[in-house]
Amino acid sequence: MTGDDSTAHYDRTKELATDSPTLIEGLPGLGLVASIAVDQITKQLELEQHGTIRSDEFPPVASFNDGRVRDTVRVYAGKDPDVMTLQSDVPIPPNAVECLSKCVLTDLAEDFEKAVFLAGAPAETETEIGEIVGVATTDELETDLVDAGIPLAEGAGVIGGITGGLLASCYHNDIPASVLVVRSHPYIPDPGAAREVVENALEPLVDFDIDTQELLEQAEEIQRQKQQIAQQLQQYQQQQQEQQPQTSGMFQ
Repeated sequence: MTGDDSTAHYDRTKELATDSPTLIEGLPGLGLVASIAVDQITKQLELEQHGTIRSDEFPPVASFNDGRVRDTVRVYAGKDPDVMTLQSDVPIPPNAVECLSKCVLTDLAEDFEKAVFLAGAPAETETEIGEIVGVATTDELETDLVDAGIPLAEGAGVIGGITGGLLASCYHNDIPASVLVVRSHPYIPDPGAAREVVENALEPLVDFDIDTQELLEQAEEIQRQKQQIAQQLQQYQQQQQEQQPQTSGMFQ
């Protein structure tokens, strides 16, 4: 934070209709996995906007949807299942991590029972995309991860960015939280990895059912585009080779 005014404020726009929801974080990160997954959950479950988070530390942009301006960072909620989602239209800058974390703890934590955070990690190979491991702050949540078939992360590691900041704040303030780390494409949006984390982690962990056909179609379209780019690059390289002058292999 840069000063006393570097704070974030939560403005409730609607009373919560559920008693103890699970908060699912969907802030932009690597591969946009969290954003894509949580946006699909919000739409599928028809969650209603519960409130907004505002801060001078957020990027000075105006978000809009279907021709209407809206706040950049929003909270949605719904009953049956009891779920809340935290979403943003832009990445959270490093200087806003502390104030956003404090806002979630002081203004929002009283509204949810536990939190699930999502973090993308770069996949080194195509086969790694969609692999998921979990990290928990309590014994109970560790058991929940295991019961949901989610492997626990092995060895030591660090979770950075806004997800790491939120997880650390929950841990130090005794708010039950877990993070799902999913391997994704390091350079482009990855709806395929988002689909994997929804189907193989969030559905058994939070106990809801999400139709991920749209994510599958998006992943297939991106794969087709990647193949087209690869073919075009190969054709370009072949043309360049054909245009190079032929030289003799003999030396004089």
